Amino acid sequence: MNAGRRVLLADIGGTNARFALAAPAAEQPLLADSVQGFAVADFPSLADAARHYLDACGLQDAGIREAVFAVAGRVDGDEARITNHPWVISKRRTAERLGFDRIELINDFAAQAMAIPLLQPEDMRQIGGSGWRKQPDCQHRTYAVIGPGTGLGVGALVVRDGRHYPLETEGGHVSFPPGTPEELDILDRLSAQFGRVSNERLICGPGLVNIHRALSEIAGVDPGPMQPADITERARAGDPRCMRAVDVFCAVFGAIAGDLVLTLGAWDGVFLTGGLVPKMLDELQHSGFRQRFEHKGRFSPNMARVPSMAVLHRHAGLLGAAAIACHGPCGAAP
Repeated sequence: MNAGRRVLLADIGGTNARFALAAPAAEQPLLADSVQGFAVADFPSLADAARHYLDACGLQDAGIREAVFAVAGRVDGDEARITNHPWVISKRRTAERLGFDRIELINDFAAQAMAIPLLQPEDMRQIGGSGWRKQPDCQHRTYAVIGPGTGLGVGALVVRDGRHYPLETEGGHVSFPPGTPEELDILDRLSAQFGRVSNERLICGPGLVNIHRALSEIAGVDPGPMQPADITERARAGDPRCMRAVDVFCAVFGAIAGDLVLTLGAWDGVFLTGGLVPKMLDELQHSGFRQRFEHKGRFSPNMARVPSMAVLHRHAGLLGAAAIACHGPCGAAP
């Protein structure tokens, strides 16, 4: 392997685009000091954002001809559409504009999944009573990944015979299943606004606002314009309705994460990632998240043994993209 080879990485969400470089021959392939972030709204296309990053870092003539781009949307052949932003990305056209020989275009939660084997103990916090430790790659393992940010990402990592297979899904868009009378009332309010209500309508930044607005409408109160940070800040200051919105958010998040484990057979653990998880770590640890995660009827004893781990690594998507740069989208053990 070329020791000097560098690969351009990107983790593209509905709000932010983060770029970095990978050194596939290095023990730690993500070059942490190369990470830069930009608002996606500042650029008309991924190619423009990538060129801006290369120019800003003085890399125009660095010989970089490969890229791994993780995007928050479904990848369909050559093309991907960002779910919560207008960008439409063509692998072929982007490669032509950048002068690259090869671009891997992957779902952002495939990258989050591929980051799991590279996470260190300090990159995670345990939610609930069941802990997690890294297992040998020769053992068969299945992990779920779910994370709220601008939207709700869902993926998985299947480990078989020393190889890592990320599963790309749009599981954030499955229908929301209310589990309490209060959640049924919230669903009624959101249905009046959206028609069909997906999990993403509740479990993401805008989803927290949706929950708060629905609770306010049930109480006959106009909450006015709110941002997710307004709700979490007011909840920490003791505002009862904001506190309840955060409680509902955490409980529903736990129920959905538990359902994902059952759906995938991810008995080896679920990793909670996305931009909101580090910001709401204390709330998740002291909420109904784990109770609703485990509350699965006859499978409750099984669920009690499944680890749920909050991922605190600041650039887990880029870390997973670096793993793919080293080994490909269905790669050998990092």
